[in-house]
Amino acid sequence: MAPPAKITQSPDRTGAPRTSTTAVLAAVAALLCLAGLSITLVLGGAAFPEIIPGLPDAGDAVRWGLPLSKAVMDAAAVLTVGTLLLAVVLLPSDKGRLSRQATGYVQAATWSALAWAAGAVATLYFQASEFLARPLGQVSVDEVTAYAGSVSGGIALMFVILLTTGILLFGRTVTGATGALWLLILSLVALTPPALTGHSASSGSHELAVTGLAMHVVTISVWTGGLALLTYHAMRANGDAVEIAAARFSRLALWAYIGVAISGLASALARIESFDALVRTEYGLIIVVKAVLFAVLGAFGYLHREFALKGAGGAAGEPARPAYRRLLFLRIAAVEVLVMALVIGVSVGLGRTAPPPPLDSRVDPAALILGFPVPPPMDLVNLLTLWRPDLFFIMLVVVAGGLYAAGVTRLLRRGDSWPVGRTVAFAAGLLTIVVAHLSGYATYAMVLFSAHMIQHMVLSMLTPILLVLGAPVTLALRALRPAKRRGDRGPREWLNLFLNSRFSKVVTHPAVATPLFVFSPYALYFTPLFPTLMNDHLGHLFMGVHFLLTGFLFYWVIVGVDPAPRKMPYLLRILLLLLAMGFHAFFGISIMMQTAPIAMDFYGQFDVPWVDDLAEDQYAGGGVAWALGEIPTLLVMLALVVQWSRDDEKQERRRERHARRDGSEDADLDAYNAYLAELDRRNKAMSGAEAPTEAPAEAPAGEPAEKRADEA
Repeated sequence: MAPPAKITQSPDRTGAPRTSTTAVLAAVAALLCLAGLSITLVLGGAAFPEIIPGLPDAGDAVRWGLPLSKAVMDAAAVLTVGTLLLAVVLLPSDKGRLSRQATGYVQAATWSALAWAAGAVATLYFQASEFLARPLGQVSVDEVTAYAGSVSGGIALMFVILLTTGILLFGRTVTGATGALWLLILSLVALTPPALTGHSASSGSHELAVTGLAMHVVTISVWTGGLALLTYHAMRANGDAVEIAAARFSRLALWAYIGVAISGLASALARIESFDALVRTEYGLIIVVKAVLFAVLGAFGYLHREFALKGAGGAAGEPARPAYRRLLFLRIAAVEVLVMALVIGVSVGLGRTAPPPPLDSRVDPAALILGFPVPPPMDLVNLLTLWRPDLFFIMLVVVAGGLYAAGVTRLLRRGDSWPVGRTVAFAAGLLTIVVAHLSGYATYAMVLFSAHMIQHMVLSMLTPILLVLGAPVTLALRALRPAKRRGDRGPREWLNLFLNSRFSKVVTHPAVATPLFVFSPYALYFTPLFPTLMNDHLGHLFMGVHFLLTGFLFYWVIVGVDPAPRKMPYLLRILLLLLAMGFHAFFGISIMMQTAPIAMDFYGQFDVPWVDDLAEDQYAGGGVAWALGEIPTLLVMLALVVQWSRDDEKQERRRERHARRDGSEDADLDAYNAYLAELDRRNKAMSGAEAPTEAPAEAPAGEPAEKRADEA
């Protein structure tokens, strides 16, 4: 590879490179993106599809304009995410205030957000034209508006336009790290709606396809956008600012690379059922090309970590050659950015390519709804074999368990202790998620209301208790290291800020956490919301996350050992627990008293031949909701008794420490305790013998000893 031209510095005081260097790099990246898009469209057949005479067609302008507008939208999205990531995460802040450079990057993100919104508007128009099969100019604004409000693809783009407009408006005034972090979160949320309405929505393996594509888009945007903006920042700045940003991005890029690999593999498995389809179809070949480019990017990432970034971090024993290290970093990063631009074009073209047809050509109505055929009757073998590969809950269990184990390991390595019971409780909580949402039981929870109700009760009333007793927040606060730079915010500082925020104080208030936990089941199961959510994988996923979060909030208030904004008296905790369990018992009875089956809009769409009566199954589900509340109540009451007892012991030890420190407070009580101890010692010594003739030690002053003994 020929060495790139040396980056010359402008004569101004900032040391910024000449504009031509950045412009040339951006132009080459744009050309590579267009080249990857064009080649993929041609190879995948989307550029020149077979036109059936007599059928309406949107025309070549829409056929090429739609992927081009999507490419513009995706590129602007990557730049927005990368700019905000650089400002909030990679560059240090000072006591919650962004630096001057970071503030400039936030304002620059508003311009890329504007381009993002414009690309979304253009994509919306092209999609409406393709949906209506009309050429450009023949689709009215009213028809585009109707498409945006009724079709899933249009609704997703409307969400993108609203979110990016919010970034555009609020980003102009943001100067604090917290506000910039919210803008970053908003940009990551805006990435997901289009990803959830394409091939993933129609794929058979909903649990892999939907979550996999959303995770893929987020991780690759963080990785690509972060590297692109870090390269631009390295061209403009010198010294510690570049070294700190590069070191932070090195750690972040590794996790993003792993996320891209996992999500890409999940997406491919959801759409390609055989190895033959991978090598003999256009869709499979394009995936192979993406995998090769991904491996190339991994090789460049290794070069970054081993040579440029380690040198930039000042590895021990290496000579200080900052100019060489900076030039090496820019050379590798520039090539990597160009490869990433090519990957973006290929990805957009892949989205326009039809996946290979399923091996089984028979149409199963149940499989179209559930993502899998109706399972056979429930037995132990089927529960152990018919597992559901739900990527969201797989990642939740793996990430939460890995972080918890890493935290415990760090404490033990530095000589600190961590209660084994907390580790066992947290691991048991993750195990309940595996059983409820990943095992064969999750398959039957989609076709049986009684199985779904058990899944709901476990996820909202058992899993949160075990996770709360594991004290994950306390572990994080003890294991995370403070930020290296004074006044900067690292993970530990952000966690502390969240725990002490107004939002945390509101959601953990008993008047908020308790109604959310108690009345959510009524609002869900006795309204049309339940069948609506069950008909869509995202809705089903939303229910699971909602059950878990509301249960975690409630039990954190009741039995949590982590630091919280407020501490409630134990008697009030017991009263709230009994009140909540009473409402849950009444909820189960209300389910049992229903005369008609619930959610027939969902359960009536497919036939389960081994279920005789849906109403009877619903009655069993209500009985489950009524009876299973006893087990969590007993577990929480036991934990409350133990915590109350330990709290009294802590209070007593604290009182004794204060008494010893003051020397005067409670001196009379301490002397009386010593007197009783002396009496007990003498009684044991004289057991069975004649009482001593000498008088016992003098009683403490203030009251007769007999009176104090009677009171004791």
